[in-house]
Amino acid sequence: MAAADETGPDETWPDEAAADGTGPGGARPADMGGDPFAADCRARIAFEVLANRWDSVVVFVLGEEGPARPRALLARIGQISPKVLNETLRRLEYNGLVERRRYAEAPPRVDYTLTAAGTALLAPIRALGAWAADHADAVLAAQERFAPPGSDPLR
Repeated sequence: MAAADETGPDETWPDEAAADGTGPGGARPADMGGDPFAADCRARIAFEVLANRWDSVVVFVLGEEGPARPRALLARIGQISPKVLNETLRRLEYNGLVERRRYAEAPPRVDYTLTAAGTALLAPIRALGAWAADHADAVLAAQERFAPPGSDPLR
């Protein structure tokens, strides 16, 4: 299989690339650190961050609308409980994707904003959204073929 060359994403290595996925001189395309199929591959961090149902939604909303208070996020997102939103925001803060800002006011006020790392995730999230727009019907149709009658394929 051809892999992207270090000189640009549109160029590919010849089919004679080494079996281990390296190209000329042992170079790896877009080296992400570690074996790309091992637990230490840095790309897995991105997949773990995006694997949660609500993480990418919250990042996207904060990216589109700017800093927001939890109540505003609840209203904008919908179908997410305050508890799940709080867990999501804490997980995103733990992962360095959002920053919690407290204001010394009465009553106390808190809002959340994206960090540089969170902002950098907006492009991949938009790309996944575009993929979903193009392929969601095919995925849902495939799920329906395997789902027991009367079940919800999204659950």
